[in-house]
Amino acid sequence: EEWLVKYKSWRDFVIDSYNIRLSEMLEAIDTLAFMKMDQRLYKYLTDKVKIMRSTTLTTTHQQIAHDLNTSRVVISRLLKQLENEKKIELNRNKIEVLEF
Repeated sequence: EEWLVKYKSWRDFVIDSYNIRLSEMLEAIDTLAFMKMDQRLYKYLTDKVKIMRSTTLTTTHQQIAHDLNTSRVVISRLLKQLENEKKIELNRNKIEVLEF
């Protein structure tokens, strides 16, 4: 507490850190509460592309289903739908994100 008063840069850092975490938490709640599964899946894929800095994701339908807390069958169906919309290209254990 003394540091927060004494060092403005430390206080700014702490407040910015809390702000970032709060924003992430609110975005997660918004995603879970208000987005349909197809939107959640596409957001998941595009977020992974940004994090990995690669348009090719090496993962399984089961892993995605686990991460999104749904069944593999639902993910497989939605991935096929995204492929038909030309947003992704599916290969064995690889997903190429074409649009993001």
